[in-house]
Amino acid sequence: MGKRAILPSDPAERLHRILLIVLQTAMGIEAALLLWRRDLQDALLVLAIMAVTLLPLLLRHRLSVRMPYAFQILAVVFVFAALYLGSMQRFYVMFPWWDSVLHFSSGLLLGILGFMLIYLLNEDHRIDLSVKPLFMAVFAFTFALALGALWEIVEFLMDVTLGTTMQTPTPGDPSGLTDTMIDLILDATGGLIIAAYGFVYVRQGSRSFISDWIARFVQDNPDWFRRRKRFRRRP
Repeated sequence: MGKRAILPSDPAERLHRILLIVLQTAMGIEAALLLWRRDLQDALLVLAIMAVTLLPLLLRHRLSVRMPYAFQILAVVFVFAALYLGSMQRFYVMFPWWDSVLHFSSGLLLGILGFMLIYLLNEDHRIDLSVKPLFMAVFAFTFALALGALWEIVEFLMDVTLGTTMQTPTPGDPSGLTDTMIDLILDATGGLIIAAYGFVYVRQGSRSFISDWIARFVQDNPDWFRRRKRFRRRP
């Protein structure tokens, strides 16, 4: 009984749980070492990152929506890579390309989320909404870009208040404006790729990982879709 609670039978959920255990253990050791060195500020930052990665799991019984575990895995890896590796372990400084990879990845991730949201709303009978594939693609793109801009604000606030180096100044631009604009371009590029991919998927009706994730989302949230027309997984 206890073993099943720790490692569920569903492969994606099991991988998600194992990933959380490994990351939380690594960050917990880091936080303990920082407290031992009396580095309270960095220790609190690590504890905050641990809380962020654990939040979906802790609130799963209180939230009315459950996202696919595959998406949650990507989200946890992104938060760990951005906040812990990027800021705490100074990957942003050691690897100049680290920030660019993360922003491109975030554009892909947010584009997937935006496309899933608009697709589900369009398929739900309880909501009077009927949109064309092009609008879905535009929504996914703008959703990714908007949240990418919001993340730039978060980076700025963390640099100012916590002394992190999430916005990297360049020799010709100590203000970090160039870095911010490059990040937004990468966010837009990732979102555009997913928007184009989703557009082709909807137009052709072919099977994709998006359709699989949507089908799993419907399965995990039956209360949301009792009056929804039956979701069809295409062969």
